[in-house]
Order: sequence, then C-alpha cells, then structure tokens
Amino acid sequence: MYISLTGSPAPATGERRAPRGVRTVSSTVITLGVVSMLTDISSESVSAILPLYITGFLGLSTIAFGVLDGLYQGTSAVVRIAGGYASDRLDQPKWVAFIGYALAAVARVGLIFWSGFGALTAVITADRIGKGIRTAPRDALITGASDPARLASAFGVHRMLDNIGAAIGPFLAFVILLVVPDGFHIVFVASLAFAAIGVAILGLVVPNVRSRRARRGERARVPWRRVLSAPMRRVLAAAGILGLVTIGDGFVYLILQARSDFAAMWFPLLYVGTNVAFLAFAIPLGRLADRIGRARVFVWGHVGLLAAYVVAVLPMTDAVATVLCLVFLGGFYAATDGVLSALTSQLSTPETRATAIASAQTVVALARFVSAAGFGVLWFALGQGAAMLVVAIVLAVAIPLVAVLLRPLLRPAEAPGEVTP
Repeated sequence: MYISLTGSPAPATGERRAPRGVRTVSSTVITLGVVSMLTDISSESVSAILPLYITGFLGLSTIAFGVLDGLYQGTSAVVRIAGGYASDRLDQPKWVAFIGYALAAVARVGLIFWSGFGALTAVITADRIGKGIRTAPRDALITGASDPARLASAFGVHRMLDNIGAAIGPFLAFVILLVVPDGFHIVFVASLAFAAIGVAILGLVVPNVRSRRARRGERARVPWRRVLSAPMRRVLAAAGILGLVTIGDGFVYLILQARSDFAAMWFPLLYVGTNVAFLAFAIPLGRLADRIGRARVFVWGHVGLLAAYVVAVLPMTDAVATVLCLVFLGGFYAATDGVLSALTSQLSTPETRATAIASAQTVVALARFVSAAGFGVLWFALGQGAAMLVVAIVLAVAIPLVAVLLRPLLRPAEAPGEVTP
C-alpha cells in the first residue's frame, strides 16, 4: 500500500509496485512515523522538564543532574549495535524494535511512582537502552519497505513525523506546567499514555518486513567484513570526525538565552523551534539527497550547523539570531539524521542492514558525547563566545576534509539497491 505525497509513485522493496510516474511512500513508513511521533511526544515532554524536575522539584544537586544527563545522552549508544545485530541475526526487525519501544514505555511507569537519584538512574537507563535497541531495527524496516531509489525521501517523511512529536512534546509539557506549576506527575502520566499507544500501534499494525526467507528457528550469520566495507569505513570515519565538532543543542540555546532576556520558562520552546524547522526541511532535503547524492547532502548539512554556531555569537539582533539559529539547526538535522541512515543502507546488504545503520549511529552518538564533554571544559576555560568560535573554526576545517574523504560516495546511487564501490 502506498500513500502519495506529490502526486507521483515509485516501487517499494518487498511490497507491490505502484504505477509508474507517481511518487509514493510506503504505508509502513507512515505508520512507523506515527509510532515515532507518539514516542517522541512521550520522551521529549519528559526531557524538556527533567532538569527543572531534578534540581528544582526533587532538590538534587547539579552534580546529580550531570550524571543523569550523561546517562540520558550516552546509554543508548552502548546498545545500538546490539539491537542492529540482533535484528539482522534473527531477521525480526519489527519485534526487536518492539522490545525497545516497550522497554522505554515501561520505564515511564517508574517516573510516576519513584523518585530519588537511584530510582531516576534506573528509569533513565532503561528508557535509553530501549531507544538504543529500537532505532536501527526501525530504520531497517523503513529501508525494507521503501524504493531504494527514494530511500532518503522515505527517511525524510519518517523524520518529519518523528519531529512533529519532538515539537509537540516540549510544548505539551510547557502547557501542563503553565496550568499546574508543580504538575510534573501529570506530564509523566501523559508521557506513559503516548508511549503505550505507540507500542500498541507498532505491535498490531506494522508488518514485519524481513530481509530474507528463513526456515523457522534459523539464525543468520552477520558478515562483519561486509558491514565494515571500504565505503562504510569512509562513512564511519566521516561521521565520527564531524560528530566530534557537533556540540549539543543545549549549549547553543544557553548562549542564545545569555545574549537575550527571555525568561527561563520559555527555554523549552527553543527545542520546539528547532524541531519545527527540522520537520519543514525533512522531506525536501530527503528528496534532494536521492537526486544529487546522500553523502553530498550529509556534508552540506554541516555547513548549516556551522552557520548556527557563527550566528549564535555574531553581534546582531537577539530575535534574528535566535530564529536563524533554530532554522539552521533544523536544516542540519534534516540533512544528516535520516540521510545518514539512507546512506548506510545504500552501502549495506539486506543481511547487514540494521547492523550497518547501528554502527553509524553508534559512532555519531559516542562522538557527540565526547564533544559535549569537551565543549563544557572549553566553555569553562575560554568563556562561551570564544569556545563557540573555536568549535566553528574546527568545523570549518573539518567539512572540506570530510568532503574529500567521501568523494567516491558523493554521486547518487546509480541503481536501486546498488552498493556503491
């Protein structure tokens, strides 16, 4: 089944072919996008209030928050490859993803009934492990249900729906706390409800798009030599280099807040602005990546990130700087997040798809974790403006170097399903 987006279709792998001349996105991709949207409403509504809840409502120290935030940012990276490997080995991407979504939903129950540092550590760890398990199998489902020639477009549609949820979540938390100032548990109950609905839709509606026909109980070997082919090594190296100069959005938002006088209560709306820009750019940049090359759009997306860093410290009107930063950050994520998954899928085979996607995501997550910690030290040593300029200069040097590294991959895929040499 296909859903037309522009009035024009393309066939999708593993599903019946649509008439030629109409672009479509598989209904499986749409449904997975709805699942991700509901899950992001759940997770982002919590993450937007977690700093205030931990340090203000519970009265824990900033050191405790730093530990919990590190777990929140870094735990999922540890299990991403395991989730992708299990999906490929069992050839059950839907059910591996289901376990990840369900684990994150169950963790929401803990937020309602438990408090304290130990309980929050367990809840956050379970939630992030669930995220790490589900991401690569979900992206493998998107790949298996999509036309290889329009893979980045399919990821763009999924990421657009995903980021509708990422925009609604913080706004929902903002509204709840505006009406009920201490209504943290109301946010947690709403978060659990959205997560449970998403899990139910995944389990009942999404088909298990498998990459091969296997006998009952059969387990496949995952050939790591293919996962780490020469083109994939280039992509992993490029993703790691650029990830090391990609600081967390929170740092950019703190700089924007420091240069203007908007109240702290409006802080969650900066996340909303970035996600609105993301969802606006996701489909157009996905289509562009399919047309001119996924690696090329991935590299140019980091030019948008560089622009956000520069604008954050340039002497200009605060409102203009804030809007431009949010637009550039949203464009950066639209040009890199789903596009990277599409690029790694292009370079992998069906039996290594989820493992390859997970490998790239793990490299990015670990590199950004190191980057965030390093930038915190740089901020302390040099001050916020100087630290941001240093990172911008390093990123400006890294972008052309990565373009040279990815030169063999800058052209579009020549045929659907082809692994670029």
